[in-house]
Order: sequence, then structure tokens, then C-alpha cells
Amino acid sequence: MERTGARSGKRWLPGLLLLAATSWLLVIYFHLAVLRGPPVVSAPRWSLAEVASDGGGGGDGQRFLLQQEERLSKLMKAPPAATGNALSAARDERRRRDDECRGRYVYIHDLPPRFNADILANCRNWYPWMDMCVYLDNGGLGRPVDNADGVFADEGWYATDHFGLDVIFHRRMKQYDCLTSDSSRAAAVFVPFYAGFDVVQHLWGVNSTAREKDALSLDLVDWLTRRPEWRAMGGRDHFFLSGRTAYDHQRETDSEWGNKLLRLPAVQNMTVLFVEKLPWMSFDFAIPYPTYFHPARDAQVVEWQRRMRAMKRDWLFTFAGGARDDPDSIRHQLIKQCGSSSFCKLVQCGRNERNCLVPSTFMRVFQGTRFCLQPKGDTMTRRSAFDAIMAGCVPVFFHPDSAYTQYRWHLPEAHDTYSVLIPEADVRAGNVSIEETLRRIPPDVAEQMTETVIGLIPRLVYADPRSKLETLKDAVDVTVEAVIGRVNKLREEMARGQGHLLQKQSGNAGVQQT
Repeated sequence: MERTGARSGKRWLPGLLLLAATSWLLVIYFHLAVLRGPPVVSAPRWSLAEVASDGGGGGDGQRFLLQQEERLSKLMKAPPAATGNALSAARDERRRRDDECRGRYVYIHDLPPRFNADILANCRNWYPWMDMCVYLDNGGLGRPVDNADGVFADEGWYATDHFGLDVIFHRRMKQYDCLTSDSSRAAAVFVPFYAGFDVVQHLWGVNSTAREKDALSLDLVDWLTRRPEWRAMGGRDHFFLSGRTAYDHQRETDSEWGNKLLRLPAVQNMTVLFVEKLPWMSFDFAIPYPTYFHPARDAQVVEWQRRMRAMKRDWLFTFAGGARDDPDSIRHQLIKQCGSSSFCKLVQCGRNERNCLVPSTFMRVFQGTRFCLQPKGDTMTRRSAFDAIMAGCVPVFFHPDSAYTQYRWHLPEAHDTYSVLIPEADVRAGNVSIEETLRRIPPDVAEQMTETVIGLIPRLVYADPRSKLETLKDAVDVTVEAVIGRVNKLREEMARGQGHLLQKQSGNAGVQQT
């Protein structure tokens, strides 16, 4: 019995010594590799091999212990530990990111799907005459355009719906450089509510009541105003977007068009983005219509700009569009003047002219023209103005509200550097010849205007949301920068105790009385 106990004790001894030796070696390794300082204890005087040879344990056990000693020896002989380098690199990257993103962080609300994804699921029913789901392909860009005739580049061009910005902007925001999951660090808070797609569900082919049209907007306000993020500034640091015009969201009576989103007091605390704003409101801002160009890389933008600079522009001016039944419209005068001028190329679009629905039809003409006429569309603005800029064609406006009072963040304040304004009252009265007006512009001035227009392309495109431009700022970058600037001013006003903000700190989800 005694011999057996002694033999059993010997079997345990190597294991205990191995455990002790390993612990000492790990302490030493920690000091050398992680703390990069001298060890505060001395190493044990025995090796794992000595432990293995002491008291038996078998050949397999000895081989195992020798392998462990060899591995630890390699770790001890390695240069400054990879672990320490990795930790240091991670700290440096965090510092660099904090430096670059200080004052630029954006927090994105994780909204319930009824405010965005569920709306997309209903895309087949938005319009009674067409299925809009095809326009949601490729992150909301639509399908690639047919480039058989070489009007576009082979990559980066899509058949994008001009009212499809809700999903494009949201997907693009997910690629923003300085996102944070900590709302207390955020300079602004993005609300990914698909307001434009929501209202369009109730505009055609359905007999929606006023309550149904307003339901999701009221639901959103109720959800937001209960959140701690809202309480920080009463929503003044929040922003969201509708890919439609503000006109679709400012209904006054139940029998009118659209919904009452803009009449909710809580919404008036936020920054609201549209492709066309209401000139008399101070909390809504216009951002560019989406065009067909959605570059994935800087090189695609630079190459397109080079190509537009090299274009031979044979036509002095062009008009692409159709007449309107509206007696105040000047379109029939434009069609008449263009059609009778040998300097103008007319692309007339009637109600059944499907050719005008093909992007290459007018983009080819724009690329070969110096000035593109841009009268009002169904509203004050039209997507065609941005299509023209993509083609390097200088836009000719007939009302300040078609661009100058709209896109202040994205277009130069010096309007005459990139555009021409001919008052529509003069056109309507027959007091102005468009041809003569444009021919009076000196050729060198016209060339410089073309160069300015081509230089605007990067800040007016919405980059492919599935990738990211390397150095260029697109329309989303410009927008977020401007939103943060506005929020900072509001924050300063609140800190100074100024009382002229639109609304008091509000959790009120009701509709403003008018």
C-alpha cells in the first residue's frame, strides 16, 4: 500500500511542476510582450524537459512537455510581441478615426420596418399603371441602362427613378465615414423613414382617407418623441428625407393632395430634405434629383468629366420636353423659338412619345449642346436640369425657384458662373429672343461656364451605395456636412438661450392648426 501511494504521488509531481513552470513562463511573457518592460520576477531554474525526466511519466509525456517548451521558447525569442503591436495599432486607428470624425458623427435610428422595409414590399401597388419594384434593384438605382449606342459609360449608369431618393439616400448613409452607435457622440441623427414612398401609396388608384394618408407620419412622430435621442435637443439634431417634392407633404385640408407631414410641430423641429422645397419654409431644404449616373469609384467620375470636356458642342441651345395645358406655361413659346432657330435642337416629347423615356434620347443631345433650356416642370423644378449638368450643358432657367432658391448647399452662390436666367415674364410677353440672348455671351465666357458645370458633377451625383468613392464628395456628403452645420448653429442658439427657434422642446405629435 505504501509503495503504491508513493508511486501515485510521483505520477502527480510532474504535472504540478509543469503547471508551476507554465505559470511562471506566462508571467514573463506577459511582461516582455505586452507591457514591454523587464519582468519583475526571475524565471524558474528548471526546464520543462527536466520536469519531464523527473519521476517517469512515460515517453509520450516527455515528448509532449518538450514540444510545449519549444513553443514557449519561440514565443520568448520573438521580436516585440505581435499582440502588443496589434493593440497599439488599434489604439492609433481609434485616435485617427476620432480626430477625423470629431464633430461629424452621425447616429442612424433603427426604425421598426413599418417605416421603411414594409413600404418597399408594397412597391407593386404604388402606381396603378406600372410596377415600381424594378426601380429598387441595385440598391435603389434601378437596372443598368442600355449603352449600345455609347452615349453613357459602360459602368455606373442606371435607369433611376427621379423620385427614388428615399432608398438611395438611406443605403448611401450606411456608407458614411463617421457613423456611431452612441447617440451622445453624434453631431446629427438620421431618421431612415421613407416619407416619399409612404405618401405615394395614397396618391393614385386608391381611395385613401385623410387619416390613412397621415397615419404613418403621426406614428413616426409618436415613436421618435418617446426616444431618449429626441430629448437631447427636442429633435433639432434629427434629419430625414422624402424623395418627392415638399408640395406632396403640406396638405392643409382633408380634401387636398398629399399628407400633413410638414404641418406636424415635431417635424418642424427637424431638418427635412426634399428634391424641391417650399420657398417660404425654413426647416426644409432641397437636394439634387438623382440622375442616371451613380459612380462607384473616383476614376469613373474623373473619366466622365474628361469625356464631357472633349465633347464637340454643335448646337447653341436645346429644349427637351413637351408642351403643357397650363396657360401660364412658357413651354409652347420655347418650342416655337427652338423649332424656328437653326442654332437649336428640339427634342419634343408628346404624351405618347416613348422615345423620350429612353435616357439616351436626350442625353446624346445635351452632350452636343452648349445651353439647355430648363423651364418649370410639373412643379418649379425638374430633374432634367441635373441631367443637363451631367452632360456638361449649361442650364438656362426662367425662374429663380427652379434652382437658385432651392439647391443652396450644392450649387454655387454666383449663379451666373454656371447658368443663365431669362425671366419667364419676358418670354411669355414675347419681349426676348432666346437665341439672341445666348449668342451675346462671349465664346470664352461660355467655355468657362461649361467648365464650371462639369466641375459640379461630383457634388451632384449620388454614388453607388454598394461601394464608396475614395476622395470625392458626392451629394450625400455635401448634404450631411450642411445638415451638421445647421444643427451646430441650432445647438449654439440653444446654449445661448435664444427663443426664436421654430418650436419649444416638443414631444407633441399633433397637427399644427392653420
